[in-house]
Amino acid sequence: MGRLTTLAGVREDAGMGAHGDLSWLEAITEQARGLGRPSREQALAVLAAEEDVLLDVVAAAARVRRAFFANRVKLNYLVNMKSGLCGEDCSYCSQRRGPSTGVLRYSWLDPEAAAKEAEMAAERGAKRVCLVASGRGPTERDLDRVSSTIAAVRARRPELEVCVCVGILGPGQAESLRCAGADAYNHNLNTAESRYGQICTTHGFSERVSTVRSAADAGLSPCSGVIVGMGETDEEIVDVAFRLRELEPESVPVNFLMPFPGTPLAGRNDLTPAKCLLVLAMFRFVFPDVEVRIAGGREMHLRSLQPLGLHIANSIFLGDYLTSEGAPAQDDLQMIADAGFVVEGPGESTLPPHRRPAVPALRRRGPGSELPSNA
Repeated sequence: MGRLTTLAGVREDAGMGAHGDLSWLEAITEQARGLGRPSREQALAVLAAEEDVLLDVVAAAARVRRAFFANRVKLNYLVNMKSGLCGEDCSYCSQRRGPSTGVLRYSWLDPEAAAKEAEMAAERGAKRVCLVASGRGPTERDLDRVSSTIAAVRARRPELEVCVCVGILGPGQAESLRCAGADAYNHNLNTAESRYGQICTTHGFSERVSTVRSAADAGLSPCSGVIVGMGETDEEIVDVAFRLRELEPESVPVNFLMPFPGTPLAGRNDLTPAKCLLVLAMFRFVFPDVEVRIAGGREMHLRSLQPLGLHIANSIFLGDYLTSEGAPAQDDLQMIADAGFVVEGPGESTLPPHRRPAVPALRRRGPGSELPSNA
C-alpha cells in the first residue's frame, strides 16, 4: 500500500491503483473543471501519487486541459538577445557570474537579426516570440534596444505575440515596454520564498513578485512560473504554485532543472519522467484555465513521455532554449500531430472566453453603412 494522505478529513491511499478508490482525484478534477482550485492537501496528494495511478492522474488533468483548451498546442519561441555576461548568482543559471559554463557569450543582437529569428519561428507555427536578455534588469539604453527589436519583429510578423524577459523592472519600465508594443512580460518566481535564499543571494524573492505585479499593472500579460528539480520538497513546490496563483498569471512556464556544468547545481538529477508529469498535473489543477507551458528541460526529463505532457499542458517552446539545444522543430510538430493535437493558429485566442477582456462590438449597420439600423 502507498503513503497515506488525509484529504478533507478522510484517509485515502495515495498509492492505490486503478482498482482502488480514486474519489480524491475525481474531486480535484471536477473542482478544476468548475474553476475551483485544489486545497493544499489535494495538491500535495497529486505530487505524492505513485506510479500505478500515474495514468489516472494524467487522464484527470487531461480532462481539465481539454475543457478549456480543447486539442490546441500553443508554440512559443525564445530569442536570446544577450547571452551570458550576467552579474547575478542564480544557482541554476548557465549565464550566472563565476566560473565559465561554456555557453555562448555575446552582447545585444542587432534588432533585425532577432526579428529574422522570430520570422523563422513564425513560419514553423510559433504564435509567441519571447525576447530574453541576461542581467539583473534593464537600463534605459537596454529598453531602447528592446523597443527597436519589438518594432523590427512587428514589421516582419505583426501577428506574433511579443513577450519580453529582461529581469527585474524599475519604476515606469513596464509601461515603457507596453508602449513599445510588448504584449506580455515573463519573470519567473522559480521556487518557494522560503527556499529562495538558497538558490540566489544577489536579489530577493520579493523583487520578483513586485516585477510580475508591475507588468500586470502596466497592461502586460503576466507570465511567471517555476523551476523544479533544485532539491525542493513537494511542500515547497506547492508553496510556489499557490504564491503564483495569488499573482494571477496568464501563462505559467514549468521548467525542469538543466544541471549545467560549472553551476552550483551541476550533476543534480532528482527528477523522473513520472515525477515531471505529476508536477505538470498539479499545476494544471491549480491553474485550470491558464496557459501551462512545458518549458526548459522537457527533452531531458520527460524523454519518451513528452507526448503525455501535451495532454496536461497546452503550450511548449519550439526549437532551442536560451543556452541549450532543443529538439528540431519538425520533430516537435510531428509529436504534436501524432498525439492528436493541432498547433494553435495566430487568429485563435489562447485563453478561454471567460478570461478574455470584454471588447465592444463595432457598429457596422445604420448611418454610414448600407445595412438598416438595429432598431
